[in-house]
Amino acid sequence: MVVTAAIRLFARAEVRLGGSGIRLVSEELGDELQILDSAGLISDGRLELLKASLRILPVGACTLTTRSDAPPGSGLGSSGALDVALVAALSAARGESPDPMEIAERAYHLESVEAGIPGGRQDQFASSHGGFLRLDFKDPDSELQRVKLDPGFSDDLGRRMVLCYTSASRFSGSTIDRVMRAYDRGEPDVARALHGLRSVAESMEAALSSADFALVGRLLSENWIHQQALDPHMRTEEMARLERAVTAAGALGGKAAGSGAGGCMFFLAPDDPGQVLEAARSCGATLLPVRWAMYGVRPC
Repeated sequence: MVVTAAIRLFARAEVRLGGSGIRLVSEELGDELQILDSAGLISDGRLELLKASLRILPVGACTLTTRSDAPPGSGLGSSGALDVALVAALSAARGESPDPMEIAERAYHLESVEAGIPGGRQDQFASSHGGFLRLDFKDPDSELQRVKLDPGFSDDLGRRMVLCYTSASRFSGSTIDRVMRAYDRGEPDVARALHGLRSVAESMEAALSSADFALVGRLLSENWIHQQALDPHMRTEEMARLERAVTAAGALGGKAAGSGAGGCMFFLAPDDPGQVLEAARSCGATLLPVRWAMYGVRPC
């Protein structure tokens, strides 16, 4: 189970049909490839998501361009958002109109199966649907419910949420694989942490619905404790220093976005977030805007 919220940092994919061969352009990575035809869409470590998307949703000769508002390795689900943008854009180019649930499922297949990148499904669902969601995964089934927030609480939550980019995440697919293997072996610390994460998510849904800022803050910190129990390298020294500074400045709680080991952290500030913002800046963190995206993938 996951409780998630979408913010207005967008991933975009653009398909231009025609031309000679296949041109792949990743503006967020500063990388570009020219390929003669679909036979050249082999896995070699470069632009793997773009290649994988054209393997499962071929459109012939084209230019496929992607860009992302999120910084690299942010932990904000940017690869999941990119999956969704790719599936939506290529489906449209093929004359297909999948619904958001279908886009999310295809986007997960694109990353985890076709591109071979391990991870969960929550980011693809958050990007395809938008808003605040409760997601229950009972393989192979997925269940989605919208979490309804009081509008005033939602506005205050966005105003008081401090989103800090520390550095590119160094948390790799191999680490995810180690965690899941430990769970499969029944290692008690890992199993306890994963079950703890689910329990926190269940409580978070209730905390958001009841507009309980204090409980939201405590649950963020409890989630972070469970995250760190999964792997000893989850929290970098930069993250630890940032956490100490904003806690001293009055933050009610916080955690890493995504898998940790760098990337972003977000903290719930008191009603006046000024001191928490200043503490984050003093640690050298880059502050990113928090505006809720109450809609999911769409053409633009």
